[in-house]
Amino acid sequence: MRKLILASAVSAAFSLPLTVLSQSAVAADSPHTLTGNFGLYSEYIFRGLTQTNADPALQGGFDYSHASGFYAGTWLSNISWLTDSPAVTGYTSSSLEWDVYGGYRGTFGKSDFGYDVGLLQYYYPGTHSTIAAPGSVKADTLEAYGALSWKWLSAKSSHSIGSKTFGVDNSRGTWYLDISANYPLTDKLNLQAHYGKQKFSCSNAGVSNDTNASYEDYKLGLTYALPKDFTVGAYYTSTNMTTAQKAFYTNVADNRMVGDDAVVVFVQKTFERITA
Repeated sequence: MRKLILASAVSAAFSLPLTVLSQSAVAADSPHTLTGNFGLYSEYIFRGLTQTNADPALQGGFDYSHASGFYAGTWLSNISWLTDSPAVTGYTSSSLEWDVYGGYRGTFGKSDFGYDVGLLQYYYPGTHSTIAAPGSVKADTLEAYGALSWKWLSAKSSHSIGSKTFGVDNSRGTWYLDISANYPLTDKLNLQAHYGKQKFSCSNAGVSNDTNASYEDYKLGLTYALPKDFTVGAYYTSTNMTTAQKAFYTNVADNRMVGDDAVVVFVQKTFERITA
């Protein structure tokens, strides 16, 4: 049902006349800005791991920002990873990821160097049961992040707040490093590259799982800007997991490693900014 609702929302958003959004742009000097984006992806990959078991994903979100640098937003996507292995995750129903975030960003003077700090809450609505998976915990996760950027290059560090991280218990101190580049080859074509390092700090019954749960991921792709604020793109993603790490991230229901190499293609629509 959640997938059908999200699909309807995306379909409606793609067909929404831009005049509906632009008619609010009545004050060019307004400090308030609202943007939206919706996209269809051949697969949802998060930090090198498939979230939809190689199935398509509908995604979308809205962002509010103030001229002072403060911002807040929300984003949603269909997922399947929690119900793909209910005997491990404890989720008998969950098909949605809902993110809520806010923070502050700006630049250092008039330079090309920028910064961004904030909080991001990952929600996974659904039915979780420790009867289905004894010892399992809910996947909801809160992260604090900080990022530095220069033109087309950025580095971001995200740290889990609390003792549970994406369903992994006793994981206080877990962090993720994201180094990304979005280099303009032409005025419409961009080259994207990414390196990520997931470092877990976790244990099970007193035995450390740090090494098995930690890994690195990579991404390389291209995006192309189309008329009317559409963008198409494709990227290749991979991880460098060891045999033990692959076993840790293998879907027990179908014996599929969720960090396998993948090629993702997508189309995305970005709405004109609303100012009021």
